[in-house]
Amino acid sequence: MFSDIYSTVYSANCKELAKINSPAPVDGDSQKLMVRVGEANNPKPPGDDPEQTSPRTSKDLKDSTLEDGHKVDSPVAGSSEECKKADPLVAPSDFLCPISLDLMRDPVVVSTGQTYERSSIQRWIDSGNLSCPKTQQRLQNLALTPNYVLRSLIIQWCEANSVEQRRRVRKSDGSYREVAGDSELIGELVRRLSGGSVVAQRAAAEEIRSLARRSTDNRILIAEAGAVPVLVGLLAAGDAATQEHAVTALLNLSICDSNKALIILSGAVGPIVQVLRTGSMEARENAAFALFSLSLDDENKVVIGSSPGVFEALVALLRDGSARGRRDAATALFNLCIYSGNKPRAVHAGVLAPVLWLFENPAADMVDEAVALLSVVVSHQEGKAAAARANVIPLLVEVLRAGQPQVKENAAAVLLTLCKKDAEGLGSLEGLGAVKLLAELAHSGTDRARRKAAGLLEQLKKLRRPS
Repeated sequence: MFSDIYSTVYSANCKELAKINSPAPVDGDSQKLMVRVGEANNPKPPGDDPEQTSPRTSKDLKDSTLEDGHKVDSPVAGSSEECKKADPLVAPSDFLCPISLDLMRDPVVVSTGQTYERSSIQRWIDSGNLSCPKTQQRLQNLALTPNYVLRSLIIQWCEANSVEQRRRVRKSDGSYREVAGDSELIGELVRRLSGGSVVAQRAAAEEIRSLARRSTDNRILIAEAGAVPVLVGLLAAGDAATQEHAVTALLNLSICDSNKALIILSGAVGPIVQVLRTGSMEARENAAFALFSLSLDDENKVVIGSSPGVFEALVALLRDGSARGRRDAATALFNLCIYSGNKPRAVHAGVLAPVLWLFENPAADMVDEAVALLSVVVSHQEGKAAAARANVIPLLVEVLRAGQPQVKENAAAVLLTLCKKDAEGLGSLEGLGAVKLLAELAHSGTDRARRKAAGLLEQLKKLRRPS
């Protein structure tokens, strides 16, 4: 999975280092993030995960959706077979907008006395139309008067038939997005987060964690309900389970781009780093990946990177974490180090020691990650000097000998960075028998691998020429 995240993040975030990895589809990044978020929310085998086995409350979000503008699948008690046979619920025609044929959520009356959904009639007017769509009469004025009576009737009908009404929330860019969700349930859960017993807070945090992983609409509504600062406060909770639910809920919320800035502005980075240092292993894993998710915003790379202790905590997880924890730490470190100012911070935090360990311990199955981290670190002069002192060249030559094609390509790129115009490094390559390996790579490697290998061979050729 790291190779996919690595390729996508590289192409999406780093024009400066685009040569170090072949580009991947930009929209794949969110898919890979969703895969890892799924893992974060399902840490245990099937059957052992309480999120998979515990029954949802009666107030849980409903799965009803509007279809064909006015048909709604109503929840029916009984078996799934009975649900499949249930007839679709049809909304009264007076509840449907004559323009969109959708159930209205903000009905307004125009000068002719006809009622429309506000957004639909506003678009009609904004397009230069000055007549009533239904009667074709000329509008005497462009006033839109709320139809509160009809709106109340629609809300009552929706509640009686367990139908979720979509509503609009304002996005950071000023535009609107329609969302559907149980706002009352979410609001109640946020209130429970803010007070009550430890048990009540833990249950509410777990439920918000679950809701936040289900849909973008839920993530928007949870943030809008004020959950983010409360969740940030719970990162310091003495109850380990509450802390784990809170950090994972923030990870889930961070998938929504509009929530990233809100989480940062709520002062979440410091508390997340503290969880990364002292939390349970699962909490540390999800804290690391939350930092990765937040760092997908370039401005946040700077903010997170300047937070005290963040690189030391990530390096510690890379060194002594679980298999997943090491990968999450490597992913976060890689993405943070795309910002040039963070590269020396990672070096000073000791990132090279666990990277060397990954090279020397193939059973960890993280050579790919080790090469990727080196690729960003050595692009900075301090990282390059530290890698030279750590004598990584023999390890990279071994990757050329036995690695996978993509990893060989990245290893050749790192070697070219380290050895270009460096007689000592080039001499080391020659002494390790890398010439034959580079010749083979230049002949049969990937396009980029061939270019890097050819560049190294040219450097070696210049070294042999008499001065």
